[in-house]
Amino acid sequence: MSQQKRLFLVDAYAMIFRGYYALIKNPRVNSKGQDTSAIFGFMNSLLDVIKRERPDHLAVCFDKGGSVDRVEMFEAYKANRDETPEGITTAIPYICDILKAMHIPIMEKEGFEADDVIGTLSRQAEKSGYQVFMVTPDKDFGQLVTENIFMYRPMFGGGYETWGIPEVKKKFEVENPMQVIDFLGMMGDSSDNIPGLPGVGEKTAKKFIKEYGSMENLLANTHELKGKMKERIEENKELGMLSKTLATIMLDVPVEFCEKDFEMSEPNIPEVIKIFEELEFRQLMNNFLKTFSAEASEVQNTTSNQTIQPAKPKAAAGAGQFSLFDADTNEGAIDVNQNSRVTAKTNSHFYQSVASGMATKLFIQNLMKQSSVCFDTETTSINPIEAELVGIAFSWEAGKGFYLPFPENRDEAQALIEQLRPFFENESIQKIGQNLKYDIKVLNKYKVDVKGKLFDTMLAHYLINPDMRHNMDVLAETYLNYTPISIEELIGKKGKNQLSMRDVPLEQQTEYAVEDADVTLQLKEHFETELGEANIQKLFDEIEVPLLRVLADMELEGINLDEEFLKSLSTELENDIKNLEANIYKEAGEEFNIASPKQLGDILFDKLKLVDKPKKTKTGQYATSEDILSYLAKDHDIIQHILDFRGLSKLKSTYVDALPNQVEPSTGRVHTDYMQTVAATGRLSSNNPNLQNIPIRTERGRQVRKAFIPRDDNYVLLAADYSQIELRIIAALSEEETMINAFKNGEDIHASTASKVFNVPIEEVTREQRSNAKTVNFGIIYGVSAFGLSNQTDLSRGEAKELIDTYYSTYPKLRNFISEQVDFARENGYVQTVLGRRRYLNDINSRNAVVRGAAERNAVNAPIQGSAADIIKLAMINIHNKLEVGNFKSKMLLQVHDELVFDVLKSELEDIKKLVKTEMENAFKLSVPLDVDLGVGNDWLEAH
Repeated sequence: MSQQKRLFLVDAYAMIFRGYYALIKNPRVNSKGQDTSAIFGFMNSLLDVIKRERPDHLAVCFDKGGSVDRVEMFEAYKANRDETPEGITTAIPYICDILKAMHIPIMEKEGFEADDVIGTLSRQAEKSGYQVFMVTPDKDFGQLVTENIFMYRPMFGGGYETWGIPEVKKKFEVENPMQVIDFLGMMGDSSDNIPGLPGVGEKTAKKFIKEYGSMENLLANTHELKGKMKERIEENKELGMLSKTLATIMLDVPVEFCEKDFEMSEPNIPEVIKIFEELEFRQLMNNFLKTFSAEASEVQNTTSNQTIQPAKPKAAAGAGQFSLFDADTNEGAIDVNQNSRVTAKTNSHFYQSVASGMATKLFIQNLMKQSSVCFDTETTSINPIEAELVGIAFSWEAGKGFYLPFPENRDEAQALIEQLRPFFENESIQKIGQNLKYDIKVLNKYKVDVKGKLFDTMLAHYLINPDMRHNMDVLAETYLNYTPISIEELIGKKGKNQLSMRDVPLEQQTEYAVEDADVTLQLKEHFETELGEANIQKLFDEIEVPLLRVLADMELEGINLDEEFLKSLSTELENDIKNLEANIYKEAGEEFNIASPKQLGDILFDKLKLVDKPKKTKTGQYATSEDILSYLAKDHDIIQHILDFRGLSKLKSTYVDALPNQVEPSTGRVHTDYMQTVAATGRLSSNNPNLQNIPIRTERGRQVRKAFIPRDDNYVLLAADYSQIELRIIAALSEEETMINAFKNGEDIHASTASKVFNVPIEEVTREQRSNAKTVNFGIIYGVSAFGLSNQTDLSRGEAKELIDTYYSTYPKLRNFISEQVDFARENGYVQTVLGRRRYLNDINSRNAVVRGAAERNAVNAPIQGSAADIIKLAMINIHNKLEVGNFKSKMLLQVHDELVFDVLKSELEDIKKLVKTEMENAFKLSVPLDVDLGVGNDWLEAH
């Protein structure tokens, strides 16, 4: 039986930096004055690995351009890093030349980090029967470890240690290496500037992993937390999920493991020697020659000559999530069955730019004959409100398409749009696109409405596979085995030297833009089939696509901001912060930098000696994270003042001072961007600015809502909020008559529950009993445990268990519903909402109890939270339609989970209140009534 083949993947920059800094106190400088430390250190490590392990296959993986996706998600990602030392930047070309001479493949991909390249290649090689060893000191790679993928970590003082599953579990105190992602997301990573959850350090993150298993489960059970920790995490849920995403190593980079290319082979010894002589590496040259001597080669592991072909890409989606797309393709279409990825250079296609004049007229005549057309706008900005059209691409046949360049002169551009208006406003021609909301908003600037049936491939894929990324490049590579032209190839990377699309030659604009339209058209053909197989076509046609138009209008409308109020609030906060500062200095007996953890730790624990045995971080300084300080706050005024100082400082910088900078100059309003394709449950998320995460738990936090005001004195804000919608949904889905009747009778549901479980008349329910019942009512949705309930109440764990048992015996159908949901998920791999939205639960049958438990809780929570999201989306669509049909001047502005905010003309107020309440309460019929609370005010706080 042949020995399992081994692939070694070297994390280039990690090893280069390690080699450079290992010699920082005694750098290697040759006779020309050249610092060769980085080259010497890296090559020594590489030769050491080759001598020790004699790998069958090896590659060195580099970053190239950083992670575009992560920076798009979080602009500050790795922004804290110092400029790369010159000794490293000058070393890279030499290292690459040496690797090429050694016939060792260099693996890199523009816009991706080496971590992602290594992650992708390791998974591909594992599937091809390899053991993979990731050569890196970076502990983040622990998340990739499996039975066949290992970390090969250099140790201080020499040698290497191999981390398999047991080592990763021990190091991070996890049950599964994948939980390393959750661990990193919770505690953050200062080296990568990943924020993590405020107040959560290494110890707390490990504690949370033990208790909850995942970031999602922690965030779903924040009601089990206490004090400041609970408040901080609840206020930063989105930050936590963002941090987890940033910490997740990607496994879908467009690179391929080709067995033959990665095979260790004889180096070009004369070429390597030539480079070593130039660098004056005499000792390293001897080391190299010994490593590749005949004697060493004899003991090298033998490898099979058989070439393993890369697997065809699988499309993990919807009903066909384990199927391949094997349908016949049209001439010019991308062949999804090819093993190597296709590009514009290797794929037959016909992309043509259309000249002005008669050519444009003839093109439009042909365009108007089509029944379905994909279009894609090219603009000067990613901000649709300020963007100007550079061109529009069209495609209605695979492999073919046309590009209309737009003149820079606005009047001439408007004249061209007028020629295209009949197409865009034609009701019978279907319009296809990727992220059509952006295109609709851009065209709105030119007074054009996009009418007719829409098909958005990003939205379609979100419904098919909500947990995957949905950008076009990923979809093209996953479903079409095609790598599109990168935008960086045209305009360069971000920065002052980046070009505008107008600066790109017309021929390149045409290839890039029409390729996008062509690829999107072909994706549409796949996704139509998938939507039908997953039985979600109706959800797509009647919810997500109509909502796209609603959100576009809301985003274009924006909301008025009282900047003067925010300035005054900023001044008040500044005074509060200064007063806190003065109190802290007085209590400390000296002035110091309160924001410095080291200085703060020295004051609290060295000078004031607040505790006998203060905790320290791994760097040796005192730990001053919020979870540690919160525990001490009740006993020491200075600690509470420091926590207040931090809270007000964050409120001021994140919201009060930041919001005015996000006012759009051309409109004078704030225009958030609602994203339909982020939350797997179906909830909308808000960005730039995030208006769904404005803090409301503190008095100062609530005041931020006061800054959002009507458009003028003739308008007021109306806030409409669903009352306890998730409890109403679980009552209806479980068919629990007792709860249903309580809602129908308009009873206080928490008092009603307390009356049943404590067996007392409803009028005799105490405040404490109602509070405990409320905790259980909401906790059931998130799988509350006796331990969690006891932490949130004054009940002992035994009393909490008894209360939960009594609750379930009082509401037996509720318990049955929970069991049925879990059983359904185990059999089908997903659960669904009242409108058929699916949430796939890949871990529902996991042998790991912690992982499986989290999936089981999601099996109960997802249909409830997702149904609430579906219902408010229906309400938004219906309200939007009624406002348009009625020619109302009042507008819908914001959606914040279960709440809608409107800018209402005072003379229309009573009509709008009636319309909104009626449409929200009748958006979807359940066996319980949907109640909506209305509030009116001259600002959002007053209305809410």
